[in-house]
Amino acid sequence: MNRLKEIHNREDVFVLVSTFYKRIRKDDTLGPIFNHHLAEEQWPAHIQKLTDFWMTALFGVASFKGNPVKAHKNVDKSLNHTVTQLHFGKWLQLWFSTIDGLYEGKLAQRAKDAARKMATNQYIAIWKSRPQNMN
Repeated sequence: MNRLKEIHNREDVFVLVSTFYKRIRKDDTLGPIFNHHLAEEQWPAHIQKLTDFWMTALFGVASFKGNPVKAHKNVDKSLNHTVTQLHFGKWLQLWFSTIDGLYEGKLAQRAKDAARKMATNQYIAIWKSRPQNMN
């Protein structure tokens, strides 16, 4: 059996993020959401921004600039507050399977752990920001 490589640098993170979002964009559940909110020409810059995010999360490199909570709240609002735990669960499933197909080791596991915590925190932030009569 072939050993997968470990995540070592930005190029590895870029491959992970690029591969993952190609899968997301084709997914029946998540694709329509992501493709509605990002035009085709916005994807290359978005992939770089997400690579920055994961470089910060995995290596502590302070390169990410952005507000993921605000972005997710805006998406939920634009979807009439219909983002559910199932969406985040699907996101995690695709993230884990993408990692497992490409990488192994300590940083691959850290990417999974960080994603699990992030998905939980993002959903809680969305839920708390919804109009009171929806909670």
